[in-house]
Amino acid sequence: MNKREILAKNVAILSNIEEKEKNMRAKECRLPSIDAVKHIIELLRQIFFPGFFGAEINSQDSRMYRIGINVEQIAKELEEQISLSFNSFNGGKTVEEVEKITLQFLEKIPEIKRVLYTDIEAMYDSDPAVTSYGEIIFCYPIVQVMVHYRVAHALLELKVPVLPRIITEMAHSATGIDIHPGAKIGEYFSIDHGTGVVIGETCIIGNHVTLYQGVTLGAKKFTYNENGQPVNTPRHPIIEDNVTIYSNSSILGRITIGHDTVIGGNIWVTESVKPHSKIVQQKAVSETFFDGAGV
Repeated sequence: MNKREILAKNVAILSNIEEKEKNMRAKECRLPSIDAVKHIIELLRQIFFPGFFGAEINSQDSRMYRIGINVEQIAKELEEQISLSFNSFNGGKTVEEVEKITLQFLEKIPEIKRVLYTDIEAMYDSDPAVTSYGEIIFCYPIVQVMVHYRVAHALLELKVPVLPRIITEMAHSATGIDIHPGAKIGEYFSIDHGTGVVIGETCIIGNHVTLYQGVTLGAKKFTYNENGQPVNTPRHPIIEDNVTIYSNSSILGRITIGHDTVIGGNIWVTESVKPHSKIVQQKAVSETFFDGAGV
């Protein structure tokens, strides 16, 4: 075969819809747009932090004008992406139903903003390296992650399919912090450094909780149905208020870490911990060895 024939043959093969491909697509229709979702998040970021991102704001009037434009644009773009998500993965919704869901989300924006500012305050209070709130907003990955997570969680609460995962995975790709949109996270939440943090779908996290890099709030085991497929049951930890978990610790299973507890670094926890606990590694034992004896 010459080059032209090889290209034609493979184009023909790739153009056929395989059975496995059919099974992975609920419907053959237009899918949500990653670029559109990115733009929606950027507009929301400008609303949450006016003056930090987007156009310069010099007065209350310009603030209201800019936020008004952004809210209208979000309403239009989000409505389209919600519609595409339902049409592609969940049987579709009427125009009226999609509009209602979009408006319900828009009503959540002020509360999302309020809680985001508690996260920034928690980060400011827990990190002596911070010089200002502005530094956190501009530089710290916690801000990007929590904007994405709190927006995604609000959409998931409205039962929007797929879109919440798209949003949280954008932050995961950018920061290395993986938070499932189904997790429930309270106010004044902070993640210091952050790279490698994993928070599973059924986690429940209280207020004033701090995590460090590499922390995993994961499942210890899965429940399977008669077909051998994993069942979506509560399988991740419950972290109560005022808990600090240091770097590279793994908290696994549907256990409870009691309030006002400190979990040290590199700890593996698979049983519930009482409130006011302090879990640390054993201290190293120093012994003298000769010619390999005792090793």
